Amino acid sequence: MRIFLLLIAVTFIGNLNAAKLPVEKAILTAPPMVPPQITRKHPAKVIIKMETVEKIGTITDGVEYVYWSFDGTVPGSFIRVREGDEIEFHLSNNPESKMPHNIDLHAVTGPGGGATSSFTASGHTSVFSFKALNPGLFIYHCATAPVGMHIANGMYGLILVEPKEGMTPVDKEYYVVQGDFYTKGKYGEAGLQAFDMQKAINEEPDYVVFNGSVGSMVGDKALTAHKGETVRLFVGNGGPNLVSSFHVIGEIFDKVYIEGGTAINKNVQTTLVPAGGSAIVEFKLDVPGNFIMVDHSIFRAFNKGALGIISVDGDKEPDIYSGKQADKVYLPEGSTVQDVGGKTTKAAFAQSKSERIRFGKRVYESNCQACHQADGSGIKSAFPPLAISDYLNNDPKLAIKAIQQGLRGKITVNGEVYDSEMPAMRLSHEDTANVVTYILNSWGNKGGEVTLEDVANQGH
Repeated sequence: MRIFLLLIAVTFIGNLNAAKLPVEKAILTAPPMVPPQITRKHPAKVIIKMETVEKIGTITDGVEYVYWSFDGTVPGSFIRVREGDEIEFHLSNNPESKMPHNIDLHAVTGPGGGATSSFTASGHTSVFSFKALNPGLFIYHCATAPVGMHIANGMYGLILVEPKEGMTPVDKEYYVVQGDFYTKGKYGEAGLQAFDMQKAINEEPDYVVFNGSVGSMVGDKALTAHKGETVRLFVGNGGPNLVSSFHVIGEIFDKVYIEGGTAINKNVQTTLVPAGGSAIVEFKLDVPGNFIMVDHSIFRAFNKGALGIISVDGDKEPDIYSGKQADKVYLPEGSTVQDVGGKTTKAAFAQSKSERIRFGKRVYESNCQACHQADGSGIKSAFPPLAISDYLNNDPKLAIKAIQQGLRGKITVNGEVYDSEMPAMRLSHEDTANVVTYILNSWGNKGGEVTLEDVANQGH
């Protein structure tokens, strides 16, 4: 009898303590932003409300995809709580959804990570609770059958459980999640693309991207920081299949919280992020410039989309990084112009100048951007600018010739001499016409349109 009464008392006291916890609504943020650091020194009851949404979005220019998502973004909203918090989770499924959904949070200790308690039909809301027992950065994802399909369509995100002692303050925090996508059409094939189950089973993605789409963090959407600031990236990998080799070109990670846990590695160049896993990386930005985030399984970055930019402003630091100090011609005996081999990709045919420009942008991003840069500015003394280019504006046929035959020897662009080598690119006539038209109509160039006939005639 005494033991029974004692159990009742313990249960009552536990419920009383839970009832006394302060209640707060979670601050949720869309990628790449992160909620503010938690400053309270005590646990709280945190109310989290999220919605599953099925919507058409753009995976790359001219290509649409039906994403399944949490809160309408891929990845879903970033969740930030504290170790010891008691979470009341509300999952609603939008009435327009065609599928039921649920959520498996890897931060949950309990069956299915919450999935068994959150299976939700369209137009319904499920509620369950859990206690955040373990600090770390955890993936969450939909776990409704077929699980792989729900994840492959974009249903994943990150939940951070801050340790009781809090996290060291930094200047900037951002949210980056990699995912692999499987479409019926090949990379860049225009139109609304459907999910391809067989490609997913074979682990042959058409797109490998950060934050749900090609170019999600480039140009005016690039992450920003100032020289001297310390940046913390919360990095996840929704998968469903591929392991990420996460790297920031031109930086060394001062700290890596290995697999999102509490163990710390230092001075790391590239860190592995498993499918369904995470990592936290921190680094100080000592010099200005554009720092490129990539999956260092490098064809994924430059040919499938796993690339983003951190744009850092500030004064140069020549003692740390000088920039180019000399440029001399080096042509060993036997050097030849190389031909980029492989089969060409069949492209959708442009029906108008505007379509030709749009399709050309995709070709440029896949084949030209690494050298000539996203804004066409080129790289001084190495790759000539395509922006406001007197060389191309005076004779657009020179661009066609360079693509088809390669280019070797000195040329003068905007008054500066370049003496580098460009390999021939085995682009189709359609892709060549599209990309040259895109260049002519970008970055202050004179405009115009290159046709298939123009390209064919140049080949004779």
